[in-house]
Amino acid sequence: MESLILKDVKKSYGEHEAVKGISFSVEEGEVFGLIGPNGSGKTTTLRMISTLLRVTSGSITVCGHDVMTESDNVRKEISYLPEDAGAYKNLTGRGYLKFMAGFFAEGDDFEKMVERGMELADLGSRIDSKVDTYSKGMARRLLIARAIMPSPRVAIMDEVTSGLDVINAYEIREVIRNIAKGGVTILMSSHNMFEVDMLCDRVAMIDDGRLILTGTPADLKERYHAPNLEEVFVKAVKG
Repeated sequence: MESLILKDVKKSYGEHEAVKGISFSVEEGEVFGLIGPNGSGKTTTLRMISTLLRVTSGSITVCGHDVMTESDNVRKEISYLPEDAGAYKNLTGRGYLKFMAGFFAEGDDFEKMVERGMELADLGSRIDSKVDTYSKGMARRLLIARAIMPSPRVAIMDEVTSGLDVINAYEIREVIRNIAKGGVTILMSSHNMFEVDMLCDRVAMIDDGRLILTGTPADLKERYHAPNLEEVFVKAVKG
């Protein structure tokens, strides 16, 4: 079953066309990578899927719901973690999760959601420290926990390891793998093609708002006789 379907999606800002008719689908339970250089249209595409930007033309369907006509239903199925997301620094990690859970649940469901968030964050005793004392890796774990604790069917993550050191990025990738094993469909964008190669079942490559390649990392590397996705992308762009 397909969790996400894009058909000839375009996004224009005045005369500038940022996304130029892209089409792809993501299967339920899949980890799907949207990759390309900065300014290629990745974030714009994620924001359209998340109902934060209006589609200029084409269609996007999320879990059977059209983003244009059923945006409220789409929002019930997804979580979106933007690259520049932040938590309230004057709250503790536990306090932040409780604050966010209050938008989704109450009573026993609220308590269960907070417990799930703390389990996902896996911050130990630091869950009761203020967020402004967290490292970048700890803060990112908290934000991922916030995004996943309401049990979305589709988790959308934009440059989720951006700015993290090697160890923290490795740990966040492990968190994402575990989330995917729990049955959540994950759509992630990244300019880090090594990371996408390690994490994703399939990838879509975007350049200048156009989709240039789609496939599994292994298939794309074989097709272009390349040792990594970075070289695949360069060869595909140069034609």
